[in-house]
Amino acid sequence: MDNRQAIGSWLSGPGEAAKQMGADTGYRGERLGLPEHGPGAIAPLGRRFGALFADWALCMLIAYGLLTGGDGQASGNWALGVLLVLSLLTVGTVGSTPGKRLFGLRVVSENGGRLGFFRVFVRSVLLCLAIPALVWDRDGRGLHDRLARAVQVRI
Repeated sequence: MDNRQAIGSWLSGPGEAAKQMGADTGYRGERLGLPEHGPGAIAPLGRRFGALFADWALCMLIAYGLLTGGDGQASGNWALGVLLVLSLLTVGTVGSTPGKRLFGLRVVSENGGRLGFFRVFVRSVLLCLAIPALVWDRDGRGLHDRLARAVQVRI
């Protein structure tokens, strides 16, 4: 093995090294019984970030216009609270925030049903902490989704 192969395997991560050794890791969502493509499949990372950006922009707009009276510095803190309330109300009732709906995503439980209020609460609080949302498993689910036993899927 030359240096280029060693560096390439290091950069691509352990999943790629396992594939090169013959391990079958399957597609994202296979362990959960979800389809590989189409409705009900695990939501791609780009769409999830786009939905979060749209939700954050909406929360900033609400905080800036309605809660802080135009104070830009205080808007960020208030927007986090608005995001928590928005997530609790919308994911808990219809299964998706406005940003998720815009990007064609929905949050469901691992068995495909609706999330209960406690699981939505746990997921929303952990999402607002941001760190759990940045830790993913092999299916692409954030730690906040794993602890709430939730999955973000395509509509």
